[in-house]
This record gives sequence, C-alpha cells and structure tokens, in this order.
Amino acid sequence: MSTEEKTAPTAESLLSEYAELELTLADPAVHADAGRARRLGRRYAEIGPTVAVARELTATRDDLAAARELAADDPAFADEAASLAERVPVLEARLAELLVPRDPHDADDILLEVKSGEGGEESALFAGDLVRMYTRFAESRGWTTQVLDATVSDLGGYKDVTLSVRSRVPSADGVWSALKFEGGVHRVQRVPVTESQGRIHTSAAGVLVFPDTGADESGVEIDENDLRVDVFRSSGHGGQSVNTTDSAVRITHLPTGIVVSCQNERSQLQNRARAMEVLRSRLQALAEEEAAAKASDVRRSQVRTVDRSERIRTYNFPENRIADHRVGYKAHNLSAVLDGDLGDVIAALVAADRAEAVAIGDGGS
Repeated sequence: MSTEEKTAPTAESLLSEYAELELTLADPAVHADAGRARRLGRRYAEIGPTVAVARELTATRDDLAAARELAADDPAFADEAASLAERVPVLEARLAELLVPRDPHDADDILLEVKSGEGGEESALFAGDLVRMYTRFAESRGWTTQVLDATVSDLGGYKDVTLSVRSRVPSADGVWSALKFEGGVHRVQRVPVTESQGRIHTSAAGVLVFPDTGADESGVEIDENDLRVDVFRSSGHGGQSVNTTDSAVRITHLPTGIVVSCQNERSQLQNRARAMEVLRSRLQALAEEEAAAKASDVRRSQVRTVDRSERIRTYNFPENRIADHRVGYKAHNLSAVLDGDLGDVIAALVAADRAEAVAIGDGGS
C-alpha cells in the first residue's frame, strides 16, 4: 500500500484550473517560451478528460432535475428521467476514478535502457529483440524513437542501448504512462542461434525506464565541477569507428557514479547537450526514489541487476507464450508481442495499478 502524501484534487478546482489554462494558452506571448508552453499544454491535456466528465455529470444532473420536474405534469418525461438517473452514478464513479491522484510523470516522455545480462551473445540478441519490440510499439502509437547510445554485440544484438521515446503531441497518457512498468528483468526461453544441439536455454536482459522531462522542465541543478567529460569516436558493429572525429560524449557524475553517453547526434556539442538531458533525468529519478524510500513509499521497484531469477516477465518461444509475473498475465501470442503488439500486456498492468490506486483512495477517504 502506498503512503504517498497526496491530496486528491476536486472537480471544482480542476474546472477552475482548466479555465485558467485555456486563457493562458490563448495568449500568443506564452508560446514564445517553448518550455513553458509545453508544460502548460501537458497539464491542459492531462486534466482535460476529468474536466469533460465533470461537465457531463453536471449537465446530466441538471437534465435529470428538469426531467423530473416536467414528469410531474407530463408522464412522457418519466422514461427520460429514469435513463438520466441511471447515467448519474456511472458518471460519478468515473469521475471518482479520474480524481484519484495520477503519477506526476504520466504525461512525460521516457528514456529507456536495455542491457544484456546472463546468457552472453544470446542475451544480447534478446536485448535487440526487446529494442525492436519497443520501437514497433512506439511506431504504432505515433511516437518517435531515437537511439542515443549503443554497444553492439558481434552477432548484431545489444550489450546495452539507450533510447529516447517521445510523443509528438501533449497527452495526459504520455509515453511514461504506458511504458513505466517495463522496468525490470525480462527472461527469454528459446533455442539460441549459437546452440547446435537444439537445447532450450534461459537468458535475460534488463530494462530501465526513466521519465524524460527535458532540460527546461527538470528541477535538477548540476554542478559542472561534479562532472568528468570524455570524448571519443562513435562506434558501430563490433566497436568499429564510424566517423573520423571525436564527436561522441561520455559524462560521469562523480558524486553518484552515474555514467551516461551519447554518440548519435551530428556534433560533439549536440551529443553533450543530449547526454546532459539524460543525466538530469537519471538524477531526478534517483532523487525521487530516495525521497520515496524515506517516506516508506512502497512502489514497484525496477530490478537493477540482470539476474535470471529476478524477473518480471518471461518470453517462452517453444510455447509462443508471454507471461507477466506481477499481475498473472499470460497469452500465447509471443510473436505478435515481439512485433510491437504490447497493448494487452500494458493494459493489464495499467488496470492493476489503477485498481490499487482507487483502493488506496477509498481506504483513505
């Protein structure tokens, strides 16, 4: 159970905030500051669905009162009143669910890291499969993906890779809201391409997910004296150099030991700027985890080691089966899932999380 201290907003407060946002976003001067306009646009999109339900509930209650008053003189309005009376509790329940405090990062984009673990080359190949799965899923949602840094294995898999996944338009249900539960160890059971006797092997890859709020929205301050910056040449398959200039950048944050690198932008300056954004996101996530731990906030934690025994999901190729062990989800459509059809898996995780949040909200009311 979460002990996070959050006060649930009221419908009235959100209606007032929504009206203020409409006026603010209508001011052309606001859009001169791209960062501020993006923040306001995200918030506007985030509370829009709740405002819509609140307005519909108010209108339905008003219509119900009017229908009941008219039915006293004209029985023809009785059926309409009965229909509206049935609609009111449905809208009330929906509004109550929407008013449960959301994850503050739900509208954010993400940084996604995939790392091979036990299993050698087979694990690296599986990490490549996961990258393809997330890329295809992002494409199906109209999101953009960019590889910021990657170390490629000899057979074309990934030893580690960092992706940026971003939505094209602000939405209350952003990239984070869908992919935040992907962090952890993913286990694969299949016959490796390197296996000559057809035996099934088990290996694993780790996934880490961080909100990517961007430099203009992060509250993290970084002291340049705390950084060690190294430059090197971008590398491709097998570690071979793919350009003749030292444009790739690796930044080490000395107080925490966090290391980030970026090599896919055109210049060293661009790679450094993007690496700093990644570092800010990593430091913000670290600060939030530490704050949550101090508050004894029990949340799903991402597995930081890539041990086959600590897994959130199993991909079984012989049975074409995918199983998420946190919510008991199982399906025999593994090939479709690896091709990006993650909708049902994610829906099961989101539904379980919302049910828990609603239960906590009911318990505290």
